[in-house]
Amino acid sequence: MSVARRQVGSRPPGDFPSMNERLFGTDGVRGTAGGYPLDPATVARLGAALVRVLSAGGRTPRLLVGRDTRESGPGIEAALAAGIAAEGASLTSAGVLPTPAVAHVTRAGGFDAGLVISASHNPFADNGIKVFSGHGVKLAEDQERRVEALVADPGLQTPGLAAVRATPADYTRDYLDHLRRALPDPDRLSGLTLAVDAANGAMSVVAPRLFRELGFDVAVLHAAPDGRNINDQCGSTHPESLARAVVAGGHRLGAAFDGDGDRAIFVDAAGRVVDGDAVLLVCAKHLKSAGRLPGSLVVATVMSNIGLEIALGDAGIALVRCPVGDRYVMEAMAAHGARLGGEQSGHVIFSEFLPTGDGLLTALQVLAVMADSGRELGDLAGDLIQYPQVLLNVPVARKPALDAVPRLVESMAEVEARLGGRGRLLVRYSGTEPLLRIMIEGERQQEIETWASELADRAREELG
Repeated sequence: MSVARRQVGSRPPGDFPSMNERLFGTDGVRGTAGGYPLDPATVARLGAALVRVLSAGGRTPRLLVGRDTRESGPGIEAALAAGIAAEGASLTSAGVLPTPAVAHVTRAGGFDAGLVISASHNPFADNGIKVFSGHGVKLAEDQERRVEALVADPGLQTPGLAAVRATPADYTRDYLDHLRRALPDPDRLSGLTLAVDAANGAMSVVAPRLFRELGFDVAVLHAAPDGRNINDQCGSTHPESLARAVVAGGHRLGAAFDGDGDRAIFVDAAGRVVDGDAVLLVCAKHLKSAGRLPGSLVVATVMSNIGLEIALGDAGIALVRCPVGDRYVMEAMAAHGARLGGEQSGHVIFSEFLPTGDGLLTALQVLAVMADSGRELGDLAGDLIQYPQVLLNVPVARKPALDAVPRLVESMAEVEARLGGRGRLLVRYSGTEPLLRIMIEGERQQEIETWASELADRAREELG
């Protein structure tokens, strides 16, 4: 069965999406704020549909919502509240709160679902809706399909969009108390100084507050959100200013979060960036030595550097690869009984604490390794020898199956032949943006940059 691709834009009133149209991508519902599928009418229908799916057991569900700092967040929350109220259910608003905090509170507070209004590391004009089950994990795909079918069903009525306020509640303390379990003895790092880049997002208040409560000296960057500056040349996708601040301030390390706080990228004392691959290696070795890495295995995506696989193997730890996306990381972790998994982008899952990525938890785990080992972050991360890698994002007008584009397939085969088994090629579409991602790892940087550029040119010719 073919599935219609999601189109961002507006729809006339009463014009419903087709029954085959997918609203949920790899990280929830995404789009430009105000346009389909994030227009008020569709958002309200999504809220109503979610209640119906969750009400299948016969009881009225309780839902929690949190959001990042985008200016469009309150409007999307209001539309969700209207749709949820139309089905007779209740919505509690945690206000601005990181994604992992919403996941934790949903599970700990006995909610039937948790919603996060965020587009993660994307620019402010984008937004999205992530949905967690009552267990604090992403909503199951079969439930997502049922929600989509209901949104497309003209029989689902959401009369008007009367102003409905969700019940406000502050869960910040609950979240911080949960996190402190990851670093129960911060006095071992007494006097530690660090810099924190909050990306002008949901971590702007939470992260500095926790580190200061732990007794650390914190320099805070990009923690003045105005609704439009989220992720703007800051945060985990732009750690350059953090690196400068760490070096200038003589800090032992720096941590940069993304807009909704589910990932973190680090900087060592010398200003060198420490990505998710290095964090996985550092934490995997530490957990294994403490007897807390069942099966001696780690889950990572196909994007993780081959150097991680080699370094883990040298430490007697197996690497299980999965598709890109935190949903697939968690599914692979559950299937293999793994406690640690993540992505090169800094999205790391410690299932011992929470079944989703948490940038602040990741930072505490890194600090715990430093405390236990007596080593600095740069020294620990130096155990990872990364192969040269190039990653290009190519804008595309359409997303046909790659094997249906013969000239692109031919170019990919040529690159594979050139690598000769001494590297990796990965070509895939972004799950949330109109992009083709080209990743090549090999022995020589200049070579792989040339090959990636050639592939990108061919992709532009074939995919517009």
